[in-house]
Amino acid sequence: MTDAAAQKPVQTPAQDSGRGPVPDPAVMREQYRSTPLWETDLAPTPMDQFARWFHDAIAAGLAEPNAMVAATATPDGRPSTRMVLLKQYDARGFVFFTNYGSRKGREITANPWVSLLFPWHPIARQITVTGRAVRVGRDETAAYFRSRPHGSRLGAWASEQSSVLPSRAELLRRYEELAARYPQGEQIPAPAEWGGYRVAPETVEFWQGHENRLHDRLRYVAEGGGWRVERLAP
Repeated sequence: MTDAAAQKPVQTPAQDSGRGPVPDPAVMREQYRSTPLWETDLAPTPMDQFARWFHDAIAAGLAEPNAMVAATATPDGRPSTRMVLLKQYDARGFVFFTNYGSRKGREITANPWVSLLFPWHPIARQITVTGRAVRVGRDETAAYFRSRPHGSRLGAWASEQSSVLPSRAELLRRYEELAARYPQGEQIPAPAEWGGYRVAPETVEFWQGHENRLHDRLRYVAEGGGWRVERLAP
């Protein structure tokens, strides 16, 4: 045996204690089979096309089809991502709500460019949005806040989102204090540092999976008050 061979580490499957070998992600793949997406199939605007696909996702029984990955970044380009829930959409853009003092809130204040991703894997579709985020008006925030379940409204007050907590017990203590102050049926005002962002899209890409990685990627690009559609290589 050569010295090099003697020094070469023996490759063994990774082990997860009590569960056996850890699956190799390199061999995990799906062959998507679906109808091609043609330019002539698209609606005139990306928001109309989003509405079509959103209805399809709901009809397919997807869990939380309004869940989306929201990506933000600091001014020097350090990114962060998290799942948020789409709460409104119309011709103006896509709306989600959060604590303005959270990490995403602080990053949007410093750098308003945001990317949203709807990962609808069961139907082999994705939608990616890029655009600028702006705060919605306080009236809009207050109206949505009143529609939330009582416990969720208390939670918005109890959690200083993204701040360091000494323990879960501290979070529960804050919640219980608020629950005693605002019992069920009591009006709870929206916190001043909590509200909505509307992402006004500059690009919206519709991705449809196909066999052999020959996916369809059609992207709307804002141009001169309208929209230009371009096809991207998969």
